[in-house]
Amino acid sequence: MKAVVLAAGEGARLRPLTTTRPKHMLPIAGKPILEHLLLAIREGGIRQVVVVVAYRCEMIESYFEDGERLGLDLTYVHQERLLGTANAIGLAEEYVDEDYFLVVYGDLYIHASLIKSLVQRHSETGLTSMTVVPVENPQQFGVVDLRDGFVRGIIEKPKAGEGYGNLANAGIYVLPREVFGEISKTQASPRAEFEITDTIRLLIEKGIPIVSNVVDPDSWLDLGRPWDLLEASERALRSSKLEVKGTVERGVTIVGDVGVEEGARIRSGSYLEGPLLIGGGSDIGPNCHIRPFTSIGRNVRVGSACEVKASLIFDGTHIGHLSYVGDSIIGENCNLGAGTITANLRLDDGTVKVMIKSELVDSGRRKLGAIVGDNVKTGIDVNLMPGVKLGPNAWIGPNVTVYRDVGEGVFLTQR
Repeated sequence: MKAVVLAAGEGARLRPLTTTRPKHMLPIAGKPILEHLLLAIREGGIRQVVVVVAYRCEMIESYFEDGERLGLDLTYVHQERLLGTANAIGLAEEYVDEDYFLVVYGDLYIHASLIKSLVQRHSETGLTSMTVVPVENPQQFGVVDLRDGFVRGIIEKPKAGEGYGNLANAGIYVLPREVFGEISKTQASPRAEFEITDTIRLLIEKGIPIVSNVVDPDSWLDLGRPWDLLEASERALRSSKLEVKGTVERGVTIVGDVGVEEGARIRSGSYLEGPLLIGGGSDIGPNCHIRPFTSIGRNVRVGSACEVKASLIFDGTHIGHLSYVGDSIIGENCNLGAGTITANLRLDDGTVKVMIKSELVDSGRRKLGAIVGDNVKTGIDVNLMPGVKLGPNAWIGPNVTVYRDVGEGVFLTQR
């Protein structure tokens, strides 16, 4: 069986992190999202993968190349216009030469058991198969109508109280080749895209049975919003094999599972609490406190007496001394001036809200810091309030407290 991975989308809800990269290349515990997914597909017993790409596709193709490094055979198909999931799957038709094939959305963080169990479900039944997952907020997903284990319909983002249950479409399918014929009949949605869920409705109307495969919600995560990356990082660190291979000076305290890659240096007086990962070439300390669920990329400098907690720090970033970074995501090649503080808790102790595509969205998280794009600079003693976003190449002048999002390339100074 071959797999088709959909990795063409822009990831607008993940801006500013995706302004400079496709969402599938956002790092989770030292690897891009797409690499975690491809490894799960490989562990599920599939080696031939068609990757549908579009936005900044050169970054994906140059990183993965032909897939040999991962033990895979990768083929790339370009979606010239972002016309939806059905359109993307249809582009892979000439590469699918078997009766059934696997389809996986490319912005998922999943356990390999999901692929194995779906393929096994298909093998046992010989039928089209679909993964569904219980969710707490079904209004944000396509909810699956199940009867006796068979899919009878998909209801997109139902309103609360409509009684459709909480089983969401997980975006992982085993589809028959005849789906390509139904894709050609699929009508555009109100947002002018061709959705595979509409195609699946056509399969159901045609009388093609679709069996469900209900999975553990802890093995599946949709990475649609910035704070989802923090959850994925926590899961990845919990399940990773972490080893100390870099240089650790005398006087460093290590508690729990800690990974220090070759070429990294941890200076005296630092206190590391795992699980956490520090990438190769990074320099931490002296006297830093790196707290659990932190993932620090490669060639990162964390200056003396800093504290970093449950955050994602991308490659090449410099965090000046006496700074605090908590529950935050800091992009590549940023420079945080000395004394930069990311506030991660509201004064009223409420959940943190974030602007997503011009809409204020409740993250549901009591603690959430800043989301910072690439190449951002802050001056000394800058304060970033909970949930604020800084666009790529933004500069924040000294002694500024940032209460609202800052756009790309903006130079914000104290007024």
